Amino acid sequence: MDARKKNVLLAIVQDYIATAEPVGSRTIARKYKLGVSPATIRNEMADLEEMGFIEQPHTSAGRVPSDRGYRYYVDHLMKHEELTMDEEKLVLNSYLSKVQDVGEVLRCTGNLLSQITNYTAVVLTTHYGKGRFKHIQIIHMGPGQAMVVLVSDSGAVQHRIIDVPDSIGPEDLDTISRVLNHKLQGKSIKNIRLTLIKEIYLELARQKHVLNMAMDLIRDGLDVKTGEKVYLGGIFNILNQPEFHNVEKVKTLLSLLEQEKELSNIIEGVFDARGVTVRIGEELENESIKDCSMVMASYGMDGKPVGGIGLLGPTRMDYARAYAVVDYITSNLSLVMERLLRGRGK
Repeated sequence: MDARKKNVLLAIVQDYIATAEPVGSRTIARKYKLGVSPATIRNEMADLEEMGFIEQPHTSAGRVPSDRGYRYYVDHLMKHEELTMDEEKLVLNSYLSKVQDVGEVLRCTGNLLSQITNYTAVVLTTHYGKGRFKHIQIIHMGPGQAMVVLVSDSGAVQHRIIDVPDSIGPEDLDTISRVLNHKLQGKSIKNIRLTLIKEIYLELARQKHVLNMAMDLIRDGLDVKTGEKVYLGGIFNILNQPEFHNVEKVKTLLSLLEQEKELSNIIEGVFDARGVTVRIGEELENESIKDCSMVMASYGMDGKPVGGIGLLGPTRMDYARAYAVVDYITSNLSLVMERLLRGRGK
């Protein structure tokens, strides 16, 4: 594509994202100062339409980007954006206040994504059934309380707040963590034999109360049924977009948002990708959201994806903005999960 066509396509995409109104040649000539006449722009638009990058909606003299046009924009024309300092501060402060609870962190992520972008946020966390023990950390939370954090070999995290006797201090909890990590490394539930459990209880006889609760979490955490949990934020944001003022479209979209499995499948599709992925319209391979796009990325620990986040909006969404927000929040979410896992988030 030559430079003039790129400039015309960029102007059409930017104007349509901003106004939701089909774009004409006179609008481009007036607003975007391309240095050519409306007649020349009309010729370029005719070529772009023939190439499949723009299309003419019914009853309109203007043009709008096609899915192919948006794809070309995202891949070749979109400029990198960054969050404002206030937005970055909002993300960091929100995570600092939620860092002791995985569920709250993920709910907070959905709220942040939707609040900053005004799109609908989807946050997925996965649990892999019959996992193997990787790491446990029992963290002293103050007098009478501790948090047990369990990580399976898939990277899935379980945690539980427990009551502990006042006589149990941080050193005792570190001892329990050290013994369990040494004895149970790489073992699944069925590999944890009775003799091994007896060994552990003999070695940690003084800390039996805490050990009981840690072992309960290990049993529950390694024996979870395979499944996913989806957190949604700003569900009604997308319904405020002009594209969704049609009642049937609204019903179809709300029906999809109630189907966690469908949403999980879409986001899990980016687990093997690096960085942020953009799926536009029919690329989502779901009839319910063929008029939508999603900007997605996975988050993880130790290099393994354990979940993903996505922004759902119309194909007319502000891709540069959504990309920047997903990129920034994913990076920070992965760090928060790492800190929570290692007991530095208290």
